[in-house]
Amino acid sequence: MRHILLAAVLLVAAAPAVADTVVIRAGRLITDAALPARGASSIIVTDGKIVSIGPADAAVPAGARVIDLSTKTVMPGLIDAHVHLTQDSGLPWYATLRPKFSEPYAATTGLKNALITARAGFTTVRDAGGPTLASLAMRDAVAEGAFPGPRILVAGAPLSISGGHADNTVGLAPEIADGINASGQNSSVCDTPDACFVVVRKLAAKGVNQIKFMATGGVLDDGAIGLEQHFTDAEMKAIVTAAHGVGLKAMAHAHGARGIEAAANAGVDSIEHGTYLDDRAAKAMKAHETWLVPTLMAYEGLKLHVGKNFYTPNVEAKALETMKIVGRNIGVAQKNGVRIALGTDAAVYPHGRNAEELALMVDHGMTPTNALVAATKGAAELLGVGAVTGTLDPGKAADLIAIDGDPQRDPKAVLSVSFVMTAGRVVPMR
Repeated sequence: MRHILLAAVLLVAAAPAVADTVVIRAGRLITDAALPARGASSIIVTDGKIVSIGPADAAVPAGARVIDLSTKTVMPGLIDAHVHLTQDSGLPWYATLRPKFSEPYAATTGLKNALITARAGFTTVRDAGGPTLASLAMRDAVAEGAFPGPRILVAGAPLSISGGHADNTVGLAPEIADGINASGQNSSVCDTPDACFVVVRKLAAKGVNQIKFMATGGVLDDGAIGLEQHFTDAEMKAIVTAAHGVGLKAMAHAHGARGIEAAANAGVDSIEHGTYLDDRAAKAMKAHETWLVPTLMAYEGLKLHVGKNFYTPNVEAKALETMKIVGRNIGVAQKNGVRIALGTDAAVYPHGRNAEELALMVDHGMTPTNALVAATKGAAELLGVGAVTGTLDPGKAADLIAIDGDPQRDPKAVLSVSFVMTAGRVVPMR
């Protein structure tokens, strides 16, 4: 009897798995944001990948499910190259000192916000800084299908100089700061090229997908050392070299023009924010093929709290300063041939409003088509996942959304998301 049971188990194990096939009937289809839309079409998806794209009346394979989106525009899922899923908007600076804001709690926050972001039409995001272990746990839980959400690439804890934008002790009493440093919770702060090189190696060893560093000061930290260059040229070069040496891309938070220029000359892959971008810095970005991720929605987040005694005086002053020139960087980037990818800085504003970034990009000089490219195939190229997503092609992941209207003419059309599929998994919309 035992031999019979064992034989049965082996036969089941050896048998090929039954393929899960879905046929999506699209009323209108955008396969590539840079190309004209097609008419009514069918997309056949098997085991999470696109198998073929054909006419609306394409035959349905035996056993396949049909999803009727014949009244909708179907297009590639959107990509946000700059989110903070493990954080929430609207918390005062001191809120995260409360006991519940532990790393495990950050992971649960991230899973909640991953679903919110997917429902907004985003099938891939880059988490641009958060507690390292929480970020990795969130990423892996979603990737394994345990929780719904987009494909997530994580940077973990960003590198900062002492007193810089990601130094968690800025603004705290010395005794509390000493305790944070002693506990190892500030381990990504580094002040020499060698020390920064080691931090990158350790983050890579933990399994992050990208490396982020604070090339300049930031708006939302309570520091008063400004928005210009923080890391030295040698430190930035060490960070980028270490990242590229282990096969990771590097992203630089940078507001001030000279900090942007220095990061570009260090070979960084993208500049995040780039608020004070000028021609000299843009030329350096172009020369080194550095992308710009403008994060215009971050300034919408600032508008929610400026003038309401929410920010400290230092933060309030920096917020008012940067809000004067929002979007100027897009014109400078376009004039100098710098490539642009969509990123929003979600968590500075409430998660789920990510798609509003496209209309802001258009308001500041991009065409609707170019904004859509930045939000799909452009961002995929920046993140290094262009072979997997960004367009709808046979062999790529079934990352797609259904909307009303024409996003190649109206950037606000992407706000009407009614269906989301990430790697073949249908995201519950409520």
